[in-house]
Amino acid sequence: MLLEEVRKSIENLAVLTAPDLRKHADARDVFMEFQSLLNEGKARAAEKKDGCWQANSWVKQGILLGMKLGLLQESTIAFPDGRNWTFVDKDTYPVKQFRKEDGVRVVPGGSSVRDGAYLAPSVVMMPPAYVNVGAYVDAGSMIDSHALVGSCAQVGRNVHLSAAVQVGGVLEPVGAVPVVIEDDVMVGGNCGIYEGTIVGSRAVLGTGVILNGSTPVYDIVHDRVIRKTEDAPLSIPEGAVVVAGSRKIKSSFADEHGLSIYTPVIIKYRDEKTDSATALESALR
Repeated sequence: MLLEEVRKSIENLAVLTAPDLRKHADARDVFMEFQSLLNEGKARAAEKKDGCWQANSWVKQGILLGMKLGLLQESTIAFPDGRNWTFVDKDTYPVKQFRKEDGVRVVPGGSSVRDGAYLAPSVVMMPPAYVNVGAYVDAGSMIDSHALVGSCAQVGRNVHLSAAVQVGGVLEPVGAVPVVIEDDVMVGGNCGIYEGTIVGSRAVLGTGVILNGSTPVYDIVHDRVIRKTEDAPLSIPEGAVVVAGSRKIKSSFADEHGLSIYTPVIIKYRDEKTDSATALESALR
């Protein structure tokens, strides 16, 4: 089936309940076609159009379709010493299998990728880490240890997700743009990016930076405050260097106790010194 045919079928099936879907003669076949498109990177939960990221609602509907169609199934991994690990999940979302020809390195040690996620050739995944269904990780990117790439998150080319980075996914509502990390972004250890935040290309997030819809970002270079609005998600500008900072709480009690609250701060924009400090080592890829 062509992409447009799959889209129309998904939209027609999305309105059905789980019991009705399981009785539908073609529902599973449509979902399998859709899942193949996800695995090949041809169907994406969000795409940049006319300079703005837009959600592809039908892709999210397709992922939810698989949830409704799926039945609980046990799967077992056998180890050489005779131990078995048993997992239980929907049969529509098994663990993704990689071949040498895929060009993706998933280093042994407890990582997992759910079927329906796309990892481009030359992506490296260090253990343990997890990539959920609908996620898209482009070429040359590294997913370091204890990192999460959530459902539908979009990660660009040559992105480094350092140890313990949490990239939240946005599966619902279906019309919401998921978390997007554009090309050549460096994300420091223990960062968290949530609630549809967009990180512009070549940005650098210092260790421990948390970005979400309720946190304002203070740009001291341009004397402005960047916030999520009703019409647009929080968006970190291209090339911004963001660190974890704090701001005073305005109240007599806070003044008395010297209290402040966390906030991300843009302290500069990328220059040659930043490029040198964040350069990726090609030998690792």
